[in-house]
Amino acid sequence: MDTRIFYLLNMARHRVYKHADQHTEQTLNISVTQLGALLLISANQGCLQKDLAHSLQLNNSALTGLAGRMEGKGLIERRTCAADGRATRLYLTALGQEKIDLARPQLDALNARLTAGFSTEEINVILTFLNHLANDIPVNGEPT
Repeated sequence: MDTRIFYLLNMARHRVYKHADQHTEQTLNISVTQLGALLLISANQGCLQKDLAHSLQLNNSALTGLAGRMEGKGLIERRTCAADGRATRLYLTALGQEKIDLARPQLDALNARLTAGFSTEEINVILTFLNHLANDIPVNGEPT
């Protein structure tokens, strides 16, 4: 059994992401990144584009391109912020919500596949570990 945690995390992340991306492209005609953006916008209608960029860990220019492609597909609407004309707010369209509704059972199935064969206790350890990595490892000059 390979015991290189960093290597295994990197390989696992890559394989799971690639699998999910291929699946969403084939079944929903959107990328997994677009699905993630739709889920975040759905939870916070009218969010600022820069806040979505931060949540997705994308730079502003990458998010501008992503939002443009999503708007072109009819998934979101971009509107100038009334309080700050330089900022853009993002809103889910009916088609964007439809893609989320179609994706939810697929996400449930993927999570079930990822946890198959593990006990509840083992899954809790995995979740504790992943939450630790996601929330407690400093990046971009955050304090340790």
